[in-house]
Amino acid sequence: MSTRLAILEKISRDSNVEIQEVPESKSENLLAILQSLCKVIDTPLVETDVRAYRRVAKINPASNRPRNIVVTLASPRHRDTLISAVLRYNKLHANDKLNSTSIGIAGEARRIYVSEHLSADTKQLHAAARKTAKELNYKYVWVRFGRIYLRKDHSDAILVKNIETLAKLH
Repeated sequence: MSTRLAILEKISRDSNVEIQEVPESKSENLLAILQSLCKVIDTPLVETDVRAYRRVAKINPASNRPRNIVVTLASPRHRDTLISAVLRYNKLHANDKLNSTSIGIAGEARRIYVSEHLSADTKQLHAAARKTAKELNYKYVWVRFGRIYLRKDHSDAILVKNIETLAKLH
């Protein structure tokens, strides 16, 4: 039953992106923020490509991080285009990666992250995978289509299905 629920959660998030570390303000316009982000990364996004956008509750209410923004796009292809444009922008601007000032938000520059919208369980597994990768000197950890992968260097990628997969690496 839990496997079926996990599959349904993954499918329901297929067209979503999560934008992290965007400073909050009472008078913010999330659509304008998204459009500004898309303009900076040079990826056109028309209003009809966006189905919904909202700030979501924090997992840890005591955290001083701003609430994440979840954007539901018209298709998974739109999601992938947006994420790859952010990666491309960050590669081209290695010394000034995507941040709050680059999208026109005043104040201290905060690095902005754009990723697939993962379920809480998958986020925990991703965090554990990053920790394990650091401990075992793995060079790459990434998420693609809601699945988590690890790679040491030029070896084959390892699909991280659960915590047991990580335990076997030790």
